[in-house]
Amino acid sequence: MDSAGWTTPPDPSYLPATVRRSAKILVVGPAGVGKTTFVRTMSEIEPLTTEESVTAAGAGVDDLRATPAKTTTTVALDFGRRTLTEQLVLYLFGTPGQPRFGYLWETLARGAIGALVLADTRRLQDSFDVIDRVERLGLRYAIAINDFDGAPKPPPAELREALDPAPATPLGICDARDPGSCRATLITLVEHVVETAAVGA
Repeated sequence: MDSAGWTTPPDPSYLPATVRRSAKILVVGPAGVGKTTFVRTMSEIEPLTTEESVTAAGAGVDDLRATPAKTTTTVALDFGRRTLTEQLVLYLFGTPGQPRFGYLWETLARGAIGALVLADTRRLQDSFDVIDRVERLGLRYAIAINDFDGAPKPPPAELREALDPAPATPLGICDARDPGSCRATLITLVEHVVETAAVGA
């Protein structure tokens, strides 16, 4: 195991021979919320990213007022892999955050067991459509507030009231730059998926 408690293959380019099961998870959220960072932090392999430079041509299409320092944006997907146990591996698919790429979500969601919704307290309203879309896709999900430096830190009860997920939906805080924090978030999501599947929720 590595320092974060994950099982990592000696050569991460290949899966251990003991792996018997895999699970696909979507990492979703509005543009600039930290999806690419989350996938990069968690991936034991060199992640696949489809980031392109933000240009003036997109100024009239994408609203980047909330993320003025953002210089690149995902235009298709991010992909990473993490060995969870000796027998289970997770495949992480980060979705593009701009509404104009929403048509990709249905394709990326095929075969996924659940979704991790990343949110930013400075613009919670940007997450409403994301949560609606995940629910329309029929995916079980957990919400993780990405802990940006200097962002407001409302109590969990206020966050839950503002985002209004189903009562059983996990909602917590994570730092997309920190492996331990991301690990705990993924475990919470997987446990939620397993528990709700067991009771048919």
